[in-house]
Amino acid sequence: MLDQASQLIAGQARQKGPAITARGLGKRFGDRVAFSDVSFEIGYGEVFGFLGPNGAGKTTTVRTLGTLLAPTSGSATVAGFPLAPENAVEIRRRIAIMPEAPGLYLKLTVVENLECFADLYEISEAHDRVAAALQAVNLGNRGRDTCGTLSKGLRQRVALARALLSDPEILFLDEPTAGLDPVAAREAHELIDGLRKRGVTIFLTTHRLEEAERLCDRVAILNTTLRTIGRPDELRDQLFARTITVRTLRPLADPGKVFGGLEAVDGWRADGAAGSYVLAVSDASIAAPGATRALVAAGADVLSIAESHHSLEDVYLELIAEDPEASRRTA
Repeated sequence: MLDQASQLIAGQARQKGPAITARGLGKRFGDRVAFSDVSFEIGYGEVFGFLGPNGAGKTTTVRTLGTLLAPTSGSATVAGFPLAPENAVEIRRRIAIMPEAPGLYLKLTVVENLECFADLYEISEAHDRVAAALQAVNLGNRGRDTCGTLSKGLRQRVALARALLSDPEILFLDEPTAGLDPVAAREAHELIDGLRKRGVTIFLTTHRLEEAERLCDRVAILNTTLRTIGRPDELRDQLFARTITVRTLRPLADPGKVFGGLEAVDGWRADGAAGSYVLAVSDASIAAPGATRALVAAGADVLSIAESHHSLEDVYLELIAEDPEASRRTA
């Protein structure tokens, strides 16, 4: 599948510098703010995750950067061109957008749909390009099926194939694995990885936080305004103290005596379950061996000692839980 995807973008020279920049970008619809004061920079070949609850402004941001909507405030560049009406055609030649709703002609076959869009894109060697796109999304044997007979997941794959037809420098994917089964979702992930290696920039909106953590170099969490932006590991370190979890067969008679004064251990607390303790640490590589020695010296039967790991979901929920706007939505 990756070889087929590589054919779609082989030989294309990618530009240096940022693929997308946004500076104070905002969009309003009358009195309603879709998103405001959004700023970021995305490099070529980066997979950039855009996360947030429904109504946060993610899709509107994609439509704005894709020249489908004019921004109300701020500025941006896409594929090296300022986001302005006079540059819309040049930007569209270098990007592709896969919306959450596939938007296919249901009475046409898969191949007819792709040939129709290839004609609109004025793609040369359209037959070969369509065939490669279908193979890239593992639909080579479904080309003659009408789209109306396909499942939602298969239609999503057709939409992804359509997005690849124009050999985009920047690919906007809005919930690309929605409705896909685990095998198909994994294939989509492999395709995204392959495109990144070839220098294609992926702007990914998704509700699947484990998907964002697996695929994205950096993520931004949006709820009308940006709440945070950075690599998943950076965000975890910013929001959560480093800890290790200790489990013993029986509760310690004097945990304070065992854990108190250990190097790189800043504090401890019982973790609810009998024999379970959480240690706040400054350096787990120093604290864990020290805690192990202290437990053995105290005659404890140690079941496990492990560094605690927070997921991107933990980061997301921590930020959204603190957001008054999100609280009003769920009230």
